[in-house]
Amino acid sequence: MLYETAEAWRAAPQKRVLVFGMSGLGKTHVSQMLRDSGGWFHYSIDYRIGTRYMGEYIADNAKAEAMKVPFLRELLLTDSIYIGSNLTFQNLTPVAAYLGKPGDPARGGLPMQDYRRRQDQFRTAEIHALLDTGYFIDRAQRLYGYPNFICDTGGSICEWVTPEDPGDPILRDLSSHTLLVWIKGDAAHTADLVRRFDKAPKPMSYQPEFLTQAWEAYLAENDCAEAEVDPDAFIRWTYARALAHRQPRYEAMARWGVTVTADAVAEVTDAAGFETLIADAIETRQSP
Repeated sequence: MLYETAEAWRAAPQKRVLVFGMSGLGKTHVSQMLRDSGGWFHYSIDYRIGTRYMGEYIADNAKAEAMKVPFLRELLLTDSIYIGSNLTFQNLTPVAAYLGKPGDPARGGLPMQDYRRRQDQFRTAEIHALLDTGYFIDRAQRLYGYPNFICDTGGSICEWVTPEDPGDPILRDLSSHTLLVWIKGDAAHTADLVRRFDKAPKPMSYQPEFLTQAWEAYLAENDCAEAEVDPDAFIRWTYARALAHRQPRYEAMARWGVTVTADAVAEVTDAAGFETLIADAIETRQSP
């Protein structure tokens, strides 16, 4: 680990961490709290994906929809209007909207072939954004003078790594630059996330093999064709399965760093409290 002891962590003039875990357990909340406290640079993987690596895909998709409207088509063809996404750390909707949901086009669904293509684009983008972490650590200090750094990852980070492999290129790179911190939820958190998702289902990114298994199982269970699938029904059906699929992957990733609970993170109100939380987690890891 980057900080082998709690003392090394506390004494480090530059503290660099990467938080990972299920979406909705406090990664972005604690990252924004540290940024607002001063002295911490907040690097959002999802924001980097949406701006650097998928910005053109997102904008072109919006333009394609606008081109279907004669009035907007004329304005676009004459460069009279500009269409782009208003992506922020708090509003990542343009990325989710582009990813979309598979199923019946009349209900906003995408053909599975198009859906898989966008999933693959996201996978490539997320891997690139993760491997940009070292560059942003240097940039944050060199340009802006931030001594401390937090990388706020998306929930799908666990889909692209092989934690059991000590030579995994993504985890080796990330652990050489940051202390990996798993924000661990419990059964109650999972149940709450499922309830929240059921009320407002949002697009997700899936490991290709998992997506294939889920899609084939859903079609068989519901005895329906691709074009008959209710997009929201499918991603609701898939969500709890995706969380169960990811949990052991997060747990394996945690061996590369330390673990804190979502409840403990929720109680942190300032940078000093966060630094103490991480020091305690390192001590717990050291304990026999």
